[in-house]
Amino acid sequence: MSLVLTQCFSPMAIFSSSDWSLTSLIFRRKTHASTIISASKSLQFLSAPYSIRRFPLLNSSGYPAPVLEESSKSVEDDLKFPDLQQSVTLDIHNLNDFLCGLCQDPRTEALAFEYYQRAKDHPEFRPEPLMLKLLIRYLLKSKNWGLISVLLQDFQALSVIPDGTTCSTLLNSCIRNRKFKVAKYLLHIFESKDDVSLSAFDSAMRSYNKLHMYRATVNVFNQMQSAGIAADSSCYCQVMEAYRKLGDAKKVVSLFNEFVKQETIDSMPFSTQIYGIVCNTLGKSGRAFEALEVFREMKRKGIAEDSSIYSSLMYAFASIREVKVAEELFQEAMKRRMVKNAEVCLKLVLMYVEVGLMEKTLQIVKAMKETRISISDCIFCTIINGYVKKRGLRTALRIYDELISLECEPGQVTYASLINIYNKLGLYTEAERVFFEMEQKGFDRCVVAYSNMVSMYGKIGRPRDAMRLAAKMKEKGCKPNVWVYNSLIDIHGRVKNLRQVEKLWKEMKRRKVNPDKITYTSIISAYSKARDFDACIKFYLEFRINGGKIDRPLVGIMIGVFSKISRIDELVKLLQDMKSEGMVLDWRLYTSAMNALTDAGFQFQVKWFEESFKPTKVKMSNSP
Repeated sequence: MSLVLTQCFSPMAIFSSSDWSLTSLIFRRKTHASTIISASKSLQFLSAPYSIRRFPLLNSSGYPAPVLEESSKSVEDDLKFPDLQQSVTLDIHNLNDFLCGLCQDPRTEALAFEYYQRAKDHPEFRPEPLMLKLLIRYLLKSKNWGLISVLLQDFQALSVIPDGTTCSTLLNSCIRNRKFKVAKYLLHIFESKDDVSLSAFDSAMRSYNKLHMYRATVNVFNQMQSAGIAADSSCYCQVMEAYRKLGDAKKVVSLFNEFVKQETIDSMPFSTQIYGIVCNTLGKSGRAFEALEVFREMKRKGIAEDSSIYSSLMYAFASIREVKVAEELFQEAMKRRMVKNAEVCLKLVLMYVEVGLMEKTLQIVKAMKETRISISDCIFCTIINGYVKKRGLRTALRIYDELISLECEPGQVTYASLINIYNKLGLYTEAERVFFEMEQKGFDRCVVAYSNMVSMYGKIGRPRDAMRLAAKMKEKGCKPNVWVYNSLIDIHGRVKNLRQVEKLWKEMKRRKVNPDKITYTSIISAYSKARDFDACIKFYLEFRINGGKIDRPLVGIMIGVFSKISRIDELVKLLQDMKSEGMVLDWRLYTSAMNALTDAGFQFQVKWFEESFKPTKVKMSNSP
């Protein structure tokens, strides 16, 4: 028979098990029997028997009586639990079951910690690991770090902690949520607990590595050693990975030597990963042959191989151009089906390009096709550009067709390189064809390709097509770079279209595209052709004030400008700058400068000029 509690009961009233039991729920309104039974079954602690023995439970007036109200409109009744200010007859041995029930029911888990706080007031109460596990699970789910910190203090005060899995989960959550002080406090507690210490420290190092906090991982390992906790293979793996990321090859090797002294290394988990870390570290530090010896030792011990180890070794030997060893490793990896990384294949291709073994780059591509590794646009482009550099433009076109026959797909970078090849060979129709093909495949935002095409149109005298393409480029959301603007300025400068040159210059400034030396040379050349020498001097001075360094084309233009308007002081200053930078003049510019100085009657400067410069046959490609 249930007893309805009212406000008239004294806070110190004591109820026997015959008057009140935890299987009786208190309702503010009458309920159907089916509702009571359903609610009782959902709370596991309600069915636990309690003895007649009495003791005061949860005696604090600081917490109001918890009320759990059903939010569903289909259930009209609100559950109300016993007033925590009252003393209730309970069996101390079943109190952990009571709290577990609260934690396991979604409707009452929010009350679990409140009841737990009251239960601690009883001197005989000791939380059990299962109850702590459930309580921690709820607090982590709700991210209530304030209550978690309170709970952690009880680990020491009550000399009880949850199981190892829960401790590891708790540490991982603390570190993942940047609660580093809490994690440090937990490690201090766990270091003296033999049953959970190893897994807890391993979890902490693993979590710090995921956050790339490698110094913290090292500190945890040092704390672990100071506490006398013997590291297992997982701990060695985590700390060696941290030292590898920190670039401390010496410490990685030292820990590895310490690890291999263990007799059961071949049967330990993480052995393959540890050997992989050592091989990678030695390879990147220029000790490729030592890494290879470690790898051979690993195979002799029967430790499982890994594709990443083959990749790091091949990468190491390709970096130092040890072609023979890199090839042997590649063949060995192919037989064992350990070639899975396109990045290392790119490294091998780069190695062959640099040593001039171009035919072998195609062998790498064929091997990649056999193992179904995707040939990236980067690899495709590297091979094409390598042939351009080593064998010439037309050979590169032939190799392009061969790679297409191997079902390699060109990407944006390869298309841009191909357009440049056709442009240099004067095959402008083919360049246009490739550009249109590139656009149809969706590669319509490549600045390099646009720049090559704009330059080509300028070279063949099609300024309208160049401007149309630049406008199309902007429509696609592809911002023109300084190369595009340089080409456009040069195109309009050649036909003395100063209005368009000025418009492009202002557009560059508005779009915050910084002009380079070629930009200034092109715009000064444009104004020089139009005989606007004041504008030439203005842009030249701006170039020099901004730290620009002179070169032959720019010097050639400015000598002509200063000579034509008899700016002898500026001409002498320019010649002095040339002298200090070790530049020489061709015969035409030498004659122009000499005539200007002679006509001005600067005999001393003429003598200095004759002594300082000797005319050469250097060709001035961009001279006016």
